[in-house]
Amino acid sequence: MKAETRSRLMRAGAGIAIAAILFAVLVILDPSGLYLWLKALHVIAAISWMAGMLYLPRLFVYHCDAEVASKRSETFKVMERRLLVAIINPAMIATWVLGLWLAYDAGFWRSGWFQAKIVLVLALSGVHGLFSRWVRDFAADRNTRPQRFYRMVNEIPTVLMIGIVILVVVKPF
Repeated sequence: MKAETRSRLMRAGAGIAIAAILFAVLVILDPSGLYLWLKALHVIAAISWMAGMLYLPRLFVYHCDAEVASKRSETFKVMERRLLVAIINPAMIATWVLGLWLAYDAGFWRSGWFQAKIVLVLALSGVHGLFSRWVRDFAADRNTRPQRFYRMVNEIPTVLMIGIVILVVVKPF
């Protein structure tokens, strides 16, 4: 196993251990207050996920201008991979895990607004999957799409986010 892979696994394990300890401390100190803490963490994770989902397509736009195998292109490859692996992926996982727990705890499963929100979050997760594939395409110098494509794609997470926030705050149905 490569040293870099080992280091990533160690950091991931440390992060999971810290999160588990914090969770245990919260439960021991004040189980009734756990819901609000998890809700706050859910919002933080969702903001982090959205920040990455809005920034990554901008990197794609700039990467399109970089000549294949140039120093600039290689820099974009590193930036895209790190953004995806270090921020977007963990934030998406935390958003899903915390959101599902909160929905279960609050009994939102039968609410129409919640069901619509889940559909939009699934769509956002699908866009996330596309972004992951495009990061791999750029990393292998296989991008075939123009800048304009990524400029348009950049709007999809924004539209989904607006719908999700309206559903959660207004609860129209």
